[in-house]
Amino acid sequence: MALANKECLVSAGTLMIREVASAGATLLPVDSEHSAIFQLFDFERREAIEKIILTASGGPFRSLAADEMEKMTPEQAVKHPNWSMGPKISIDSATMMNKGLELIEAHHLFGLPAERIEILVHPQSVIHSLVAYVDGSVLAHLGSPDMRTPIAYALGWPRRMHAPAARLDLAKLRQLTFEPPDFERFPCLRLAQEALRAGGTAPTVLNAANEVAVQAFLDRAIGFGEIARTVERVLSQATFVDADSLEAVAHADAEGRRLAAAAL
Repeated sequence: MALANKECLVSAGTLMIREVASAGATLLPVDSEHSAIFQLFDFERREAIEKIILTASGGPFRSLAADEMEKMTPEQAVKHPNWSMGPKISIDSATMMNKGLELIEAHHLFGLPAERIEILVHPQSVIHSLVAYVDGSVLAHLGSPDMRTPIAYALGWPRRMHAPAARLDLAKLRQLTFEPPDFERFPCLRLAQEALRAGGTAPTVLNAANEVAVQAFLDRAIGFGEIARTVERVLSQATFVDADSLEAVAHADAEGRRLAAAAL
């Protein structure tokens, strides 16, 4: 089964992975980062894997100061430097919540705890993710920032099929750069890490609150910085339980949305 939706795993990952395992199925991630990891990950020798590294472009506000970001408009926030995406995911990229959701998604897909999943800012979006092994080797997946490549991989798996994506020209690029993520300017990354460590329905609440806050920003009801602050307020107020049933997940989702609407 090919999965292009990260919210399912973020909100109900335990249930989804349990069903995949019981059916003897293979879950193929279409997200470019997780597709990259899937292609690099040695599933038969998990003990050899030290960590996985999710790359992030940093979004349109990567180099802005926190006070500058407070003034940003929806029109500015949706202008991603590398990818053409819809408004909601573009806002998530600007706050870097998108990478936080991908952190939780990676946890479920690859069975690694939060401390063995790192985030690395890579503005060119050419290295889509990396897997580090215990012998010091680090394997990287490279490709043009074009979703047709991971879609073709999922559709053709276990074989590979032709895709019309632009071919990568490293000589033309000349250099690739990297930097650590800034958890102070982009608090959504920290909130996602905290939700993953809290476990249970905490990621469900995180996702629900974020969806409400992002829509409020798109509707110009709140400022850009209020997205993260709203999510943080909701996480501090919500009650988390085991995400062991669809009913528990649905209840947590509804609670997250209710608390977020009240917090706006």
